[in-house]
Amino acid sequence: MTKSSSESAGTLYIVATPIGNLGDLSPRARDVLGAVALIAAEDTRRAGKLLTHLGLDKELVSLHEHNEEARVSRLVAELERGRAVALVSDAGTPLISDPGLRLVRAAIGARLTVVGVPGPSALTLALSVAGLPTDRFVFEGFLPRRAGQRRARLAELARETRTLVLFESVHRIEAALADMIGAFGAGRPAVRARELTKQHEQGVRGSLAELEAAQGGEVPLRGELVIIVGGGQAPGAADDAETIRLYELLAAELPPAKAVALCAKISGRSRNAVYALTRA
Repeated sequence: MTKSSSESAGTLYIVATPIGNLGDLSPRARDVLGAVALIAAEDTRRAGKLLTHLGLDKELVSLHEHNEEARVSRLVAELERGRAVALVSDAGTPLISDPGLRLVRAAIGARLTVVGVPGPSALTLALSVAGLPTDRFVFEGFLPRRAGQRRARLAELARETRTLVLFESVHRIEAALADMIGAFGAGRPAVRARELTKQHEQGVRGSLAELEAAQGGEVPLRGELVIIVGGGQAPGAADDAETIRLYELLAAELPPAKAVALCAKISGRSRNAVYALTRA
């Protein structure tokens, strides 16, 4: 049964909205957006277009990474006054690499009701069609923007055996893929998903090297991409010991950087993994 405005009073709704195809908005999400008194949106212009499509006229308040802390007190006060509030992001499920955590924590701290309205998510959609293991996975969100920090984070993930799910900007995808190859090896299976649920939806599957070679294409890359990388094989102690032994033999004849590179090539492990192992 659809709640009326009075029945929804004082509740904070976390509402998932379409990531591209407006037909993916659930009937429940539409009902909630129609019932609440106020909608907090990452971008009020994009939220306004969605509301216009739905034939709704609602009060909108911006809530993004630069103003969330300042907006929280007002929104909690609205909830405490008995007004129902919905939180939406630009697309998909709020709080998944999007603002809203401070608001949810504040509402919980004030003993207010927080209700999730599930729906579209680029994370789960891309994972479901990737063809890589989904029984265990880890979501990393966006990698650091700075090259050094990004490479350091990828080096930490080199031994991760679970499937990795990451978001990346089109402006950094080329550098990010190159760094992934350096950390994980060129042969690691991966998927690059873009324009999900839209006209030019595309999923490129193959090794990281094949994804790197497939940059561009007939349709220009826009917005954000989802990158899914297969987990690495967990090396045993014997494998580690053999890699260290191989490196030490090479290092006796070669400069350290060349020894690491050749050891990685022979062992099939990434340079960062060999480096981390021999410096442990």
